[in-house]
Amino acid sequence: MIKKIIELVSTVFYVGYLPISGTMASLVGLLIYFLINKNNLLYAIVLAVILILGFMTSGKAEKVFQQKDSRKIVIDEVSGMLIALFLLPVRLPIIIIAFLLFRAFDTIKPPPFDRLQHLPGSAGVMFDDIIAAIYTNLIIQLSLRLTSAIAS
Repeated sequence: MIKKIIELVSTVFYVGYLPISGTMASLVGLLIYFLINKNNLLYAIVLAVILILGFMTSGKAEKVFQQKDSRKIVIDEVSGMLIALFLLPVRLPIIIIAFLLFRAFDTIKPPPFDRLQHLPGSAGVMFDDIIAAIYTNLIIQLSLRLTSAIAS
């Protein structure tokens, strides 16, 4: 029973079994974003719960799937997408750019967060996506401020 719960949570209700599972899970993150983005407190709570669940299950899911950072484990992509969009203006171009940037960083894993995936257990699964999402968010935040400063 515990293995089934770990599988259910870490694969985000079996999204991890779909083709292009990371992208599909990021789309689930977008769906959650559209449901909660109008309430920052709710957003923060949902994000915290997903992060906690990710850290609680992803390391154990590696044992269930008998594979380090299995492609089936996608709760990290859902949390990453929510971090990438956290406190950004709700505008479609920004959302699209955040999605594309996050997916690019998550796929390419440029230094230094390429090394994070080698951490043991849940840390190795979660941290590379968290850092990719933080990079995405910071790049967009800085871009918005620069374009605002230039326009003024």
